Amino acid sequence: MNEALLRSLTPSVLAILVRRGADFAAAEDAVQDALVEAVRVWPADPPRDPKGWLITVAWRRFLDATRADAARRRREDLVDEEPPPGPAPAVDDTLQLYFLCAHPSLTPSSAVALTLRAVGGLTTRQIAQAYLVPEATMAQRISRAKRTVSGVRFDQPGDVATVLRVLYLVFNEGYSGDVDLAAEAIRLTRQLAAAIDHPEVAGLLALMLLHHARRATRTAPDGSLVPLAEQDRGRWDTKPIAEGIEILQAALARDRLGEFQAQAAIAALHADAPTAEETDWVQIVEWYDELVRLTDSPVVRLNRAVAVGEADGPRAGLAALAALDPSVPRHAAVAAYLHERDGDLATAARLYAEAAHNAPNLAERDYLTRQAARLNARR
Repeated sequence: MNEALLRSLTPSVLAILVRRGADFAAAEDAVQDALVEAVRVWPADPPRDPKGWLITVAWRRFLDATRADAARRRREDLVDEEPPPGPAPAVDDTLQLYFLCAHPSLTPSSAVALTLRAVGGLTTRQIAQAYLVPEATMAQRISRAKRTVSGVRFDQPGDVATVLRVLYLVFNEGYSGDVDLAAEAIRLTRQLAAAIDHPEVAGLLALMLLHHARRATRTAPDGSLVPLAEQDRGRWDTKPIAEGIEILQAALARDRLGEFQAQAAIAALHADAPTAEETDWVQIVEWYDELVRLTDSPVVRLNRAVAVGEADGPRAGLAALAALDPSVPRHAAVAAYLHERDGDLATAARLYAEAAHNAPNLAERDYLTRQAARLNARR
């Protein structure tokens, strides 16, 4: 079973059902039923036109569900609209569906969560981790969003800022998580940049390209994490780095700074350093100051503490870290790193172990566990 093929077809099938008159929640349920049927049927009898097969099965599932409703006359009208057999049109509706999910009736945070779940293919747990909230809280938020848009007309697309937030989170999950969505996020952001002249769209595209350029060096052959300072910079892909920097410079020249441009500027400074030791940490701290002003995010403040520790020494970094809530994800890992640089190996080893216990994925947990073991062996 080609899971990647199913994932790539899902947004377009969902968009087609919505355009044909299905409300969003019912369309999503129908598509999920069709995917389950595909997993059962395709291994023994693969269709010649997978997309057309999914559209037909999903539409029939939607009609079956609709027939159980009270609106008999409307159900019968929808039966006449069943798509004809044959190849489905090769139209990419994914970006349009992102805008439709960012519906004005939803708050931006609910719109992002709903789109990540329904179109991005992320699990509720992955979305909760991105939002730094409990999984149960996120499940309730997504359920409320589905109820809100159930039955509404999707003729008022949402704003660019919400769509950018979705694309950013999809890329982050694809870049560092269990599901590879990074290339798809870059593709959609390119489409958006071609359609909309907006400096933050350009900033997000630049950020994605700069991060993606070093993706091959982020893990060792055994799957273990390789920190930025230890990555083989000779293996970084120079083409997307050059493209990302060029896009970023054009966006910054418009003097309409946003958070994605600031993040891209930080990534560009890392990409521009020939070695880790030559990184311009002073300028990176300045860009983090801009990010704090723009977002006031605890995660941004956490990353800024690391940059301060590199620019002004570990004790300055620890002082910046002291102002943050210890419950911020990866707080213990940052504290461990700064204490190690300050020479307090016992505290660093304890904090690495604590960070490993709370790590969001297996690769990060293994890395932090090895760091704790390395320091304990030196004591």
